[in-house]
Amino acid sequence: MIETKSQSLKTPFPWFGGKSRAASLIWSRFGQVKNYVEPFAGSLGVLLNRPSYDPLRYTETVNDLDAYLANFWRSISVDAESVARYAACPVNEADLQARHNWLIEQMDFKEQMLADPDFCDFKVAGWWVWGLSAWIGSGWCKHSKHISHQLPHLGDDGRGVHRKRPHLGNDGQGVHQDYLVDYFKALQQRLYRVRVCCGDWMRVLGPSPTTKLGVTAILLDPPYQQDLRANLYNEESNVSEKVREWAIENGGNPLLRIALCGYSDEHEMPSDWECCTWSVGGGYDGQRLDKNNNNRAKERIWFSPHCLKPKKREQLNLFLTVREVES
Repeated sequence: MIETKSQSLKTPFPWFGGKSRAASLIWSRFGQVKNYVEPFAGSLGVLLNRPSYDPLRYTETVNDLDAYLANFWRSISVDAESVARYAACPVNEADLQARHNWLIEQMDFKEQMLADPDFCDFKVAGWWVWGLSAWIGSGWCKHSKHISHQLPHLGDDGRGVHRKRPHLGNDGQGVHQDYLVDYFKALQQRLYRVRVCCGDWMRVLGPSPTTKLGVTAILLDPPYQQDLRANLYNEESNVSEKVREWAIENGGNPLLRIALCGYSDEHEMPSDWECCTWSVGGGYDGQRLDKNNNNRAKERIWFSPHCLKPKKREQLNLFLTVREVES
C-alpha cells in the first residue's frame, strides 16, 4: 500500500514546551509504525508533522488531563466550522476577561470530558483557543488569586489563533472566519480517526492501546519537572519522575519505541538509551515567566533501545522518502 505523504500543519495555538521543531528527529527514530500513542497531547506538534501516514491503516491515540485542551482536539475532529465560528472574534479586553471567568466555572463540562470519550463542546473549544492565543503569559482558564485582570496580546505581530498566524494587528478585526474554517478543516481531515482521550496519562499506556496493536511508538512529553520551570500548565502535577520510571521499566520491550522529553538535568537514563540534543526557538516554547530562555539549550530527547538509529542521510531525507519499518 502506498503511503500518503502528509502536509505538515502548524499548531493552532502557542503551547509551552511544544515539540514541533523536534518532530523530524522523533519520527526518524520511530519510523512508520502502525500504532502511535501520545499521553501528553499538548499542541500535537509531533503528530501534525508526521511525514506520511495512512489513516485507514494506522492507529493514533492522544490524551491529555487538561479538559479544555482535549475538548479542542475532539471538537475540531467532529465539527471544524462550529469551532471556527466561536474562535473567529476580534480581540476585546472585556470579552477576554468575561470568557476566562465563564470558562473556569464550567465544572459540568470537565466532568463530562472525563466520563464520556465522545463528548465535546464546540463553544468551549472556540472560546478557549481564542483566549489562549490572546492571553499574555500563564493563567488562561486557571483559577489564580494573583490574576484579577488581564490585558490581551495586541502587538503588531499578533498572536491570535493562527493559520500560519494571520495578522491580528491594529485594525482590530481579529481572526477572519474564512481563514479559520479552511485551516480547521485541514486539522479535521488530519485528525478524523485520531482517538482523543481525557484523563490520567497511564490510561493510554496499557497493553490494549499499545502492544496488542503491534509495534507502538510512544511520545512521553510530560510537564517539565516543577523545580526547573515556572507553573504554566492548567493541570499542575509533578509527574515527570513517574514518567521516567515507566519509560525505564518498559524500555526493553521490543514492541515499544519510546521517546522521553525533558531537560538535560531532569532525567538520568540507562546507557542503552540514545540522548539527542535539540533547541527550541526564542519564542513562546522556550520562554519562562521571568523572561529567562536559558532552558531552551537544555532540551533533550531520550530514545529507548528499540527505536531506529537512522543514518544521517536517512534523517536528512526523512520527509522525502520514508521507509516502512514494521514487524
